[in-house]
Amino acid sequence: MSQNPSPRLAHAVLLGHRINVRPLLQTPHLSGAPVAVEVSGGGLAVVLRFGVVVFFDVSPIGQTQFIDALRPYVSEPIDQGEFETLEFTVESGSELLHEGVLLLDNDELPTLQVVADVLAKSVVLDHHEHLVAATFDRVEPLAEQLSSGSHRIRQSRSLVAHIGEMLRVQHRMVGRAEIGEKPDIIWEHPDRERLFVRLEQEFEIRERRSALDRKLNLISTTAETLLDLVQAQRTLRVEWYIVILIVVEIGLTLYELFLH
Repeated sequence: MSQNPSPRLAHAVLLGHRINVRPLLQTPHLSGAPVAVEVSGGGLAVVLRFGVVVFFDVSPIGQTQFIDALRPYVSEPIDQGEFETLEFTVESGSELLHEGVLLLDNDELPTLQVVADVLAKSVVLDHHEHLVAATFDRVEPLAEQLSSGSHRIRQSRSLVAHIGEMLRVQHRMVGRAEIGEKPDIIWEHPDRERLFVRLEQEFEIRERRSALDRKLNLISTTAETLLDLVQAQRTLRVEWYIVILIVVEIGLTLYELFLH
């Protein structure tokens, strides 16, 4: 009786908001788009420019050493970044996720690069989902003040920061990670598209991206509305100061006319 092969491990780690991959292209590498290199001690690493490295069959020590060597090329590093682990096996004629284990038809480099792309995007989404959830917690009390009719919202600097952070999140997802788009490897190896589509569905990449977009839009709209209210409050206050000054000026003029 044949035994099923032991599961192998793919491990994706978010290191920062961007990785400069150019220095890696000056060293021996297996592929340049995305960058794939052999790891000392065994295994493979796929480095995505939007801040994620995905390891295949690399020991924990090998991962740590590789990450330490990669850190000088990481922009805006993230401490304790998101990570995701996926077990996989290679079985001829299989391309599906069964009981948490990914069954692959082969473990050729383009196949692993497709897996790395989806895992990396899932990790990036995890990070932004947590970031947006935290922003929701900060904006919600201000929205409650607005709904209760309170007109003492003065945190304009904080509101501008929220709007700016949401714009940055959208830029990272669309401009860098290109979440929701096919990776370049698919154009070079169209036979891997079916695997990409299945993995994208399994990890709900498009659904999570859409949900995140809706939350980002809601936060931005709320923050912009509150910021408009703050600015209106300031404008009204300035107008009252002007009215008071005019009244004082009129009072002084009348005083001089009638008493002198």
